Amino acid sequence: MRARAFVVPGVGLAAVLAGTLMFGNLNDNLVYYLTPDEAVSGRAAASNGERFRLGGLVEAGSVVPTADGVRFTVVGESDGGTVQVEHSGAPNQLFQEGIGVVVEGRWRADVFVSDTMIVKHDEEYRAPATEAGGTTS
Repeated sequence: MRARAFVVPGVGLAAVLAGTLMFGNLNDNLVYYLTPDEAVSGRAAASNGERFRLGGLVEAGSVVPTADGVRFTVVGESDGGTVQVEHSGAPNQLFQEGIGVVVEGRWRADVFVSDTMIVKHDEEYRAPATEAGGTTS
């Protein structure tokens, strides 16, 4: 009976400690981003140079290479809002029109200036195109 008085609270304390270690910092690892409509409506609050993430689809026909990166428009997947983005640095290899993108940066006037880009891709593998009559090995 005496050992049970120490074991039960000890197991409970160990479970609480394990839960805290496993889930305590979960919010630090989650990636939150704003849609274009949310970003535009919160622009006044973020005008102090606060960095945030913006996510949506790259609008077809909006991609323009620049001297130090690329300029494009992000469209909300469900809300239809748009934001002009100037990304500095080389775009991700999978970057293209119509693909989902999350960019990190800050407002400069009416343009979102980013230096970090994450693109969404599907999990389907497509074999590289082969030349006419040839096969890949």
